[in-house]
Order: sequence, then structure tokens, then C-alpha cells
Amino acid sequence: MTVKDYNHCVDQYADPVYRFILKNIQDEEKARDVVQDTFERLWVNAQKVNSEKAKSYLFTTAYHAMIDKIRKDKRQTNIEQVDQLEYSHNEHYSDLKEILNEAIEKLPDDQRSVVLLRDYEGYSYKEIAEITDLTEAQVKVYIYRARVFLKNYIGSMESVI
Repeated sequence: MTVKDYNHCVDQYADPVYRFILKNIQDEEKARDVVQDTFERLWVNAQKVNSEKAKSYLFTTAYHAMIDKIRKDKRQTNIEQVDQLEYSHNEHYSDLKEILNEAIEKLPDDQRSVVLLRDYEGYSYKEIAEITDLTEAQVKVYIYRARVFLKNYIGSMESVI
């Protein structure tokens, strides 16, 4: 990969990688750090990475960096016991996007990642499996479980509108 190829990757993929990470960890500063680390790793390994596979490399590296960051943060902070009422949604809102984002935040990390890669970024099951080091069957199961959770969390459209 040449410097020109690297710069092209930054221009083309920085925003999608950032959106993917931000949607998962919900912290702009941490998302920027993960994206910065991802592009740094690409720069360090530029001679080893084929420019045609840079997108896959970036999303895979960003995903793993994000998981490392999440694990590190969990070790450093105490997780409070979650009230079961937080997992149900009975209030009436008119902002579906707000409700959906709230529901996505409650998903387990693996399910959130695969749903975002599939539904927000448009990756195929095979590509998601490569990025997350899961099998295609695991990806499909995680997406199914996440969608069931989201459906149950949001409830019927009448209660949302």
C-alpha cells in the first residue's frame, strides 16, 4: 500500500468506521481514539495490507480495538446491578430514533456489533463473520436474537406513536 492508497483509505473509510464504532460505544472521544488507533495500525502495517482489502482490514481492526477498549473499561469500572425495569419500555414517545438508539444500547456487545454492521453499514453475513471472527451461523443467531430483543423492547408501533 502506498502513501496515496493510505490517504485514499483515510478519506473514504474514516467516517464509516467512526460511525460504526460510535454507534457501538456511544462515546465520541472513545470512538475517535479507536478510529485513530485503527488508522495507526493500518499505517504501521501498510506494506502488509493490500489496498483492495483495506476496508475489511479497517473494520476488522476497529472492531477488535473497540472490543479491547470495552473490556479495558469494564475492568476499570464497577458495573452496577441493572434494574429489570430498564429492559422494558412502556412510555409513549413520538421519536422512534431515540427509542431505537436506547434499545440498541441495551444489546450485548456482540449482538449490537453484528446488527450495526448488517443493518447500518450493509455488510453481508460472510463479511460480518470475517470482521468479527465469528461463524456465519453465529452471526445469523446474534442478529436474530438482537432483532427479537429490539422488537420486544420497542413493542407495537401504536405504543410508540
